[in-house]
Amino acid sequence: MTASERFLAADQPRPSQSCLDDPLCKVVFDVTDSSWFADSSYYILLKPLRILLILLVALLIRHLLHKTVNRLVRTTAKAQVPTILRPLRERAPQPGTGPQVYRERRRQRAEAIGSVLRNTISVVVFSVAGLLILDELSFNLGPLLASAGIVGLALGFGAQTLVKDLLAGLFMLVEDQYGVGDTVDLGEAVGVVESIGLRITTVRDGQGVLWYIRNGEIVRVGNKSQGWARVTVDMPIGFASVDEATGIMREAVDGMANDPQYAEDFVEPPEVLGVEQVTVDGAVVRTVAKTTAEGQFRVLRELRRRLTEALEDAGITARIAAARSFPGAVPPRSPVPGQPGVGSAAQPPGTEPPGDEHR
Repeated sequence: MTASERFLAADQPRPSQSCLDDPLCKVVFDVTDSSWFADSSYYILLKPLRILLILLVALLIRHLLHKTVNRLVRTTAKAQVPTILRPLRERAPQPGTGPQVYRERRRQRAEAIGSVLRNTISVVVFSVAGLLILDELSFNLGPLLASAGIVGLALGFGAQTLVKDLLAGLFMLVEDQYGVGDTVDLGEAVGVVESIGLRITTVRDGQGVLWYIRNGEIVRVGNKSQGWARVTVDMPIGFASVDEATGIMREAVDGMANDPQYAEDFVEPPEVLGVEQVTVDGAVVRTVAKTTAEGQFRVLRELRRRLTEALEDAGITARIAAARSFPGAVPPRSPVPGQPGVGSAAQPPGTEPPGDEHR
């Protein structure tokens, strides 16, 4: 080696001994022949590679978890969820109801819960990834975590109503207490559910008023649109024969039950129970019918119409009107074999009712 070569070799900087002990630093120095780049390789190459690896792993975990949630949502929407995971009202046998009744509701509920789970997974995964990246950048996470805990505690006390609403909304979705389009009774608000959120439920009542109810304030829910419903119709028959009136009403409800237009709305055939109460205007006969939740109001209106027309065609309605117009008069009733008709033989033959001589 010449003198000039020895001089250049002596002046050429070399990495520190700690860097030469590191395999990465030694490889970088052998490739680049730069001591500065070799000494800085830990911060120029290794740190960014670790951060990039953390991000890639976080994205992979997020993708796998989202895929699992999406698969669970699809399985639940297709009614293939295990029985033990279904809501209690779906596990219990209900006459006239089947899997099709809850399929659309199950799909909507599964999608809503899936959206919440996906957002929660994204927040948790990227929060952990962010902490790991800060640790790689040599940030002291102790004070940061302590400050975050204090801030979280303060927010928990200050926003406890919001947390209560969110938790109540989440459990409401999981338990499927009601859905969009259901007719519900939430206390002061009674109407049709128009939208459901994790914090707010909106209900439009019969007068068109739109109610915004916080989920945390809902203490009871009366759902009129789940499973089946029972409709009740009380018809006054005055002082007409109960057997005659009930026979006419049974013919009317049997004809409605056999009508193809309404047959699918009945879970059980309608039944005329008999006299429900007796008032000063006469007896009141009750008719009940077990119907589907969707057809209860249609069946109720048609049942009232048919019973009213049946009693009117039989003349019972006219007797009720006559009894109300002349309270002292006793309306005629169908004669019973072997007995005189009421009102027709109240006096001996040849006599007239009192008061007729003044006419």
